[in-house]
Amino acid sequence: MSTHKQTPEKTTNVLIGGEAGQGLVTIGLILAKSLVRSGYQIVVTQSYESRIRGGHNTFAIRLASHDVVAPQESIDLLVALNAETVELHASELSPQGALVADEAFATAQQPCLAVPFKELAGKRFVNTAALGVTAAVLGLAKDLVSKVIEDTFGAKHPEALEENRRVLDKAFSWVTQQPTIVEKLPPVADRPRRMMLNGNEAIALGALSAGLRFYSFYPMTPSTSIAATLIQHVEALGGGVEQAEDEIAAINMAIGASFAGARAMVGTSGGGFALMTEGVSLAAMTETPLVIAVAQRPGPATGLPTRTEQADLELVLHAGHGEFPRAIFSPGTVEDCFHTTRKAFELAEACQSPVFVLTDQFLADSYRAVLPPEIEEPPRADLERPPSGCPLPYRRYTLTESGISPRILPGTSEHLVVADSDEHTEDGHLTEDLEVRKQMTQKRLRKADAIRAQVIAPEFNGDANADLLLVSWGSTKGSAVEAAEMMRSNGRRVATLHFNQVWPLLPEQFIRHLETAGEVTTVEGNATGQFARLIRRETGFHITRRVLRFDGLPITPEYIVRELNRRE
Repeated sequence: MSTHKQTPEKTTNVLIGGEAGQGLVTIGLILAKSLVRSGYQIVVTQSYESRIRGGHNTFAIRLASHDVVAPQESIDLLVALNAETVELHASELSPQGALVADEAFATAQQPCLAVPFKELAGKRFVNTAALGVTAAVLGLAKDLVSKVIEDTFGAKHPEALEENRRVLDKAFSWVTQQPTIVEKLPPVADRPRRMMLNGNEAIALGALSAGLRFYSFYPMTPSTSIAATLIQHVEALGGGVEQAEDEIAAINMAIGASFAGARAMVGTSGGGFALMTEGVSLAAMTETPLVIAVAQRPGPATGLPTRTEQADLELVLHAGHGEFPRAIFSPGTVEDCFHTTRKAFELAEACQSPVFVLTDQFLADSYRAVLPPEIEEPPRADLERPPSGCPLPYRRYTLTESGISPRILPGTSEHLVVADSDEHTEDGHLTEDLEVRKQMTQKRLRKADAIRAQVIAPEFNGDANADLLLVSWGSTKGSAVEAAEMMRSNGRRVATLHFNQVWPLLPEQFIRHLETAGEVTTVEGNATGQFARLIRRETGFHITRRVLRFDGLPITPEYIVRELNRRE
């Protein structure tokens, strides 16, 4: 890749701030969907407190007519639904930034549009007025925004639809009589049809596309929206979602469903997953396919339940007593959430082992504009009864060279299917024969070869033999890539190495990039450099320089560059 100076392409960052209960998420979602339908790319960052009402929440949309891959710190348009938003964020406005606020707390310190919201909307539809003013300021088409409102509220609240349209009209008309405070967005000529999805929605859809038929969960932020998405679709596909009484019940329900033949997944966050760890071992011992989605948030204990972090890697890697193989995927984009979840199901089914999808609050709640995925039909075939080549009488845990035994669903044939959480013989019955114990442990561990054969190689971008290599995993992908672009624009030779799968690690896939770079830095959302430590454990390569963030906020490109410059 060339190292000549490049001028970063322009983007616009809109931040809507207010209290929970003011409807700022509704504004943000409708505005984001209107932008996507207008042809723009987006990256949404949601920040919210763990409160039903009150507290300070924000909904930020970074947008451009070209690809955007990361959040942005500076604000180009600040939409304040309360005075606190002005106090907290006015200083973050870019040099060309402007403020939209109610006339009661508008300020003259920067370009500001003081809006008479009560005149435009009364009390009930202030959020619709704020949406209309914001959309008009940006230059979006009123009819397009109106259609998005209709699609959002029309069927559920037809009585409010006309009032929403009336307020939207008044807001657009009012803006036409005001001075321009920000440059309007350039029109997008090519508007391919895109979906607006966040990470959790993509995980849910990826699971459905892979043949999911059962999902169990206990509600825990930020994983709950996986279940909410599945509930909308799974029954039409012949499956179901079950809210359990706790996380222990949830994972055991999923294991039971999978044992009976339904492709199953369970979702949770760190604290809930801590309760599931015995179930992880049960899935491994019974050799039951299971996908487990873990959406990370800051701990220990309840920590910051609505913020983001990447501090559960070591928890997931070592969860479950005893020794058995596993795979851990760490999607870096919304598209990755879809495709790695599909792969997780295929791998769990093929290797009859627990497989993990590790995400976090930032990616879980971050909406993007994505093209509909091109996929084949799910590789789902009914289990043979019995499988071809299966020696009879049937033994569920037949010792094989691959470690993967023939699997027949219970109750579907004349063959007896026995499962046992204790150590067991080939036919599934409990044993304390220590030689059998040794053979069964070795059999289960041999599955690691099949898992290793399908590891996703890390993605390398940038200059070979770069002066600086940024190593990232999970949701830090976009920020690392953009930070590298920012530094290359200043003449530095910078490359990135991103891991969509963090276990197993195959050194032969990436060690040459580490060894040929002038300097290697990991970018992680935790305090101890967990992935850097894992790389050292598996390769012997010690990454001493680390960009870490653990205050509950997502890593941004500006944060990476700032941290690197601070330490030079």
